[in-house]
Amino acid sequence: MQIILNDFEEYLRVNLPTSKSFHPTFELALQDMLLAGGKRFRPMLLLSVVNALNPTMLKNAMPVALGIELLHTYSLIHDDLPAMDNADLRRGHPTLHKSFDEVTAILVGDALNTHAFYLLANSPLCSDTKIELIKVLSSDGGIDGMIIGQAIDCFFEKQKISLAELEFLHIHKTGKLIAASLKMGAIISSSKHELVNKLYDFGIKIGLLFQIQDDILDIVQDDETAGKTTNNDTFKNSFVNLLGLEVAIQKADELANICQNEISDFEEKLQINLTALLKEFLYRHQV
Repeated sequence: MQIILNDFEEYLRVNLPTSKSFHPTFELALQDMLLAGGKRFRPMLLLSVVNALNPTMLKNAMPVALGIELLHTYSLIHDDLPAMDNADLRRGHPTLHKSFDEVTAILVGDALNTHAFYLLANSPLCSDTKIELIKVLSSDGGIDGMIIGQAIDCFFEKQKISLAELEFLHIHKTGKLIAASLKMGAIISSSKHELVNKLYDFGIKIGLLFQIQDDILDIVQDDETAGKTTNNDTFKNSFVNLLGLEVAIQKADELANICQNEISDFEEKLQINLTALLKEFLYRHQV
């Protein structure tokens, strides 16, 4: 996995989006959050699936993986804006509206969002595959996924919602883009529908686990350790706020165990790759 991650980082740096204009700072801003680092978890999910199922397609999958990272990065930039979380730190780096200004941050987010689909459309894959990938990413990264989740999160701030509603919120806001990453890897690999759907369902569980973990880490970690603004969910609908820290940790443990068991249901190469990628993430809430 480390070799693939290194290859992806190199691909990202060679293919950073550019503005090609006389604007004095926009290109720097466009690349700022991408160069700040990050776990690269979503593109690595896609690449780990391709590496297991059809490794000859790894090179062709790189622009799609980069597209996912661009779309995820745009969502973080917008999530940190004063109108949303008003955060100061992301990826161990000042948030974009702090480094530049709010207008620039909004426009960079817009640019990364649209450029993600440019990358998918121009990837070295057959047209039918590209159409399927665009359909998945536009749905799970859009109004049927991340956007409606974010809208619910913002609208119901300072209002208590039920556990079922909280899970709906975070399955859409966080889970669906993670699930889409796995699904898109399977599509690139020309996998059967049964496996495509199985990976997607697995990704939804991983995404929900990630959100519960983030809610826990927001309480127990400081800004420097987390690499982002923490203790910022006081008025939000989080699993810790709804269930309490102890019960939230129990729920994360249960879901991590379920995900661990489900990995063993996949074929051997997929098991190996998913285990290698997820081993440091499944129980990261146990700090």
